[in-house]
Amino acid sequence: MSSSPLSFAPAPPATAGSSLAQRFQEVRERTELLCAPLLPEDTVVQPMLDVSPPKWHLAHVTWFWETFLLKEHLPGYTVFHPDYAFLFNSYYNSLGSRVNRADRGTISRPALADVYAYRAHVDQHMPQLLALADTLPPAFHEVFELGLQHEQQHQELLATDIKYILSTSPLAPSYFKKDTETASRVVEAPQAAWLPVPGGISRIGYEGTGFCFDNELNAHEVLTTDFEIQNRLVTNGEYLEFIKAGGYQDFRHWLGEGWDLVQSMGWEAPLYWVQKENQWHRFTHRGLQPVNLAAPVTHVSFYEAQAYATWAGARLLTEQEWEVAARHFQASPVGGTFLESNLLDPQPLPSDADPNRCHQLLGDAWEWTYSPYHPYPGYNRAPGALGEYNGKFMVNQLVLRGGSCATPISHIRLTYRNFFHADKRWQFTGIRLAR
Repeated sequence: MSSSPLSFAPAPPATAGSSLAQRFQEVRERTELLCAPLLPEDTVVQPMLDVSPPKWHLAHVTWFWETFLLKEHLPGYTVFHPDYAFLFNSYYNSLGSRVNRADRGTISRPALADVYAYRAHVDQHMPQLLALADTLPPAFHEVFELGLQHEQQHQELLATDIKYILSTSPLAPSYFKKDTETASRVVEAPQAAWLPVPGGISRIGYEGTGFCFDNELNAHEVLTTDFEIQNRLVTNGEYLEFIKAGGYQDFRHWLGEGWDLVQSMGWEAPLYWVQKENQWHRFTHRGLQPVNLAAPVTHVSFYEAQAYATWAGARLLTEQEWEVAARHFQASPVGGTFLESNLLDPQPLPSDADPNRCHQLLGDAWEWTYSPYHPYPGYNRAPGALGEYNGKFMVNQLVLRGGSCATPISHIRLTYRNFFHADKRWQFTGIRLAR
């Protein structure tokens, strides 16, 4: 079992420092591209607990490199600022006290310019460390890979957090420049088809030779009966029929907790949907746009996904069924929509997916499963700070699979296990029906 929150099986030989430096630079540049269109004022806003200010993301991923690599392995390295460990630690109790998650929006100082200077300081020292890569132990290479994957996770969070932050402005501003705005299509998608998946004993979990998180280990056998999945995600047009049929007013479709939430929060549609001149619109990175009926419905909670499935006479997949089906129908991310799929301005940003491409099992929208986020058999939580990466969250959350249009394409795998509480909607979360 791996002693860190990732695994190389078997461990690869050390890669030349120049190659590592190139990968490091590419990931770091993409993070800054995502923030380039923002005003300084945009980067300090925290409109809800789940959303972190972009300035905090920029600093936190930098703190990760400084804390777990530069301080540990680069002789003579001096931290950029002694207070940044307190300001930009996320949830690592092993590394001391930190600003409460709900208070990240109060960090008006350091200024955004100082955060970019912090990034530059770390980026200048990392090539010095990577030049020593061939002399460093295997643990260094594992943590370096984790640092890349960690920053890619925060790129997805930046894309979704920026969208939520801008949506709270009364002006409904567009993240894109005006000359890149395009109207959403108001068309119907082709009828979904059912794909049979044979039952039996299958193996799930990671067994490859590259990177994975520890929550994808250990591979094990599962038993599934014959089942079917739809060949694409549920669309906005299909979900609109649920709304028109009074789905949000009929308790019979809902789990008890979901129904209580619908009533207490006044939910009438997915997050970002608003009615304007008797037509449904939704807030996007291009501002308020008419709902694209052919695109996958996104920004729905597990409760909404489950209620829709019940109303439609179907159900949600289990995590085990999802991986069995994905192995059966789609071996690679080719054909999906990912963070890099839309190079405009030239920022890569999520966009509507095309429901006619492949089966949308990877990319486009995270798929809620009806499975709790629990450890696989034989899971051991790693010691130390990096052991806090996944293991301590394995309670009261549900598994999502497949990635989304905000996920970097090199970051996703068939075995990747995402997890959220059932009420969360700000990520690109969608629905696939099974029966």
